[in-house]
Amino acid sequence: MARMTAAQAAVEILKREGTTHVFGLPGAAINPFYSAMRTNGGLTHVLARHVEGASHMAEGYTRANAGNIGVCVGTSGPAGTDMITGLYSAAADSVPILCITGQAPVAKLHKEDFQAVDIASIAGPLTKMAMTVLEPAQVPGALQQAFHLMRSGRPGPVLIDLPIDVQMAEIEFDLETYEPLPAHRPAATRAQIDKAVELLQAAERPLIVAGGGIINADASELLVEFAQLTGVPVVPTLMGWGTIPDDHPLMAGMVGLQTSHRYGNATLLESDFVLGIGNRWANRHTGGVDTYTRGRTFVHVDIEPTQIGRVFPPDYGIVSDAGPALELFVEAARELQAAGALRDRGDWADSCRQRKATMLRRTHFDQVPVKPQRVYEEMNKAFGPDTRYVSTIGLSQIQAAQMLHVYRPRHWINAGQAGPLGWTVPAALGVATADPNATVVALSGDYDFQFMIEELAVGAQFQIPYLHVVVNNAYLGLIRQAQRGFDMDYCVQLSFDNVNAPEVGGYGVDHVKVAEGLGCKAVRVFEPDRIAPALEEAKKLMAEYRVPVVVEVILERVTNVSMGTELDNVTEFEEVATGPDHAPTAVRVALG
Repeated sequence: MARMTAAQAAVEILKREGTTHVFGLPGAAINPFYSAMRTNGGLTHVLARHVEGASHMAEGYTRANAGNIGVCVGTSGPAGTDMITGLYSAAADSVPILCITGQAPVAKLHKEDFQAVDIASIAGPLTKMAMTVLEPAQVPGALQQAFHLMRSGRPGPVLIDLPIDVQMAEIEFDLETYEPLPAHRPAATRAQIDKAVELLQAAERPLIVAGGGIINADASELLVEFAQLTGVPVVPTLMGWGTIPDDHPLMAGMVGLQTSHRYGNATLLESDFVLGIGNRWANRHTGGVDTYTRGRTFVHVDIEPTQIGRVFPPDYGIVSDAGPALELFVEAARELQAAGALRDRGDWADSCRQRKATMLRRTHFDQVPVKPQRVYEEMNKAFGPDTRYVSTIGLSQIQAAQMLHVYRPRHWINAGQAGPLGWTVPAALGVATADPNATVVALSGDYDFQFMIEELAVGAQFQIPYLHVVVNNAYLGLIRQAQRGFDMDYCVQLSFDNVNAPEVGGYGVDHVKVAEGLGCKAVRVFEPDRIAPALEEAKKLMAEYRVPVVVEVILERVTNVSMGTELDNVTEFEEVATGPDHAPTAVRVALG
């Protein structure tokens, strides 16, 4: 067998497991690993400006394509603690990423050595495995187990911590016979699926709630086929948005307190049966559980056994990966169709489409400063169904989910449960790295954009073009709106008179100059009629310079976005659409 350093074995295993790109920052304690990357070759390294940014790049990279696992690397001490937010975000959204950290020598771990921190203990609650490898010969097995765990059951992140002396030690390792371990994913039985279909058949007004587990399983086509066979309308969750195209006749809208449609909530409240597949019943989807569940029968299919009954007890639960479950759902539905035994859902589906055609929010406003709704209307016009949107949290993300359109899986890439500010820039870079031919459009409020704005330089240095729409109201808008309940507007204003940029009119940071200083291109818009030309200009700038391009739209300072406390108590702060000209880019599906 060949002799090599443990670090070299680690690099070779990454390649055997399918890794092509690594996001990270070198440092003293991880330099042996970097040396192995340099000498062995085969991995493309993207140098982040912050280790948290590297972890979010890895997450974006994973989520862009089925089978991807993003890898981020950092040195000892603060590099690992900087990655914790990325591990939290990945764990919360069932996203596999591998974090590799350097560490002080094994003999110094208990001696408070420089930058020696017990990162495995810190990361443990947020990972499927967090391990400091103390023996060089354990490195291959630790990495093999890491990939096995990330792919098995509910996907999630792993951290492998490598002391510097472990990395440098020579081991015997037979690369030629190395094989990834087979992943384990639970699969439903036909008897379980037949029981679920029996309950669905008994319902008058059934719905399917399609969660992010369907996207993780690469099973969106099966979901659409099952919906079409049965005629049952589909409600995607925010993490499952794109499992069924927005313009599909059976796409019934999203449900929830914030990232939802008026017609989606109304349809859920009219339903009497809900089949949830690969979803978590997240609180911003359900609102109050009593309102959400009252008068409805529930079947829940999820890959993680402990998710069944976590939020509320379903009438029937099935532990299964969404893929094999949907294969059996389709099989059962085809058999019922062949026997002429499927119920006709035409009237129910028509009523869902009627709500979708009429219960719309207004997007067309001509005011100056710009109202944010107009931005999403113009984005719908400017970007086609192949666009990959990336966003994290804030009023910008909430309103985007209410007004943008998504037509394919993995084309809405969003930090769902954790929602860390600053996530959008690095995640977009990860997506654009994974799919360099895609049109990647990120969306941020000004505060999210400022959190990790330095990562724009990564896009400039490595020529990773994407388009970043920044809606700037110089406010922590979501927190300001939440503070209304406390009758305050406290510590949430980002506005100030910038002595170097009077042209921004008191909105504070000059994002155009900062973006340009980081090697990118930027355009600022003050008027609604200039949004569309600015987006077209940005496309040309991306093609010409191959760098990130920022389009900043200066908004009105205060906009209260539709949200509420219960599905039947969502407040509409703006007038709703009363005619087609009020929402000209809304999806309208013909009845019939």
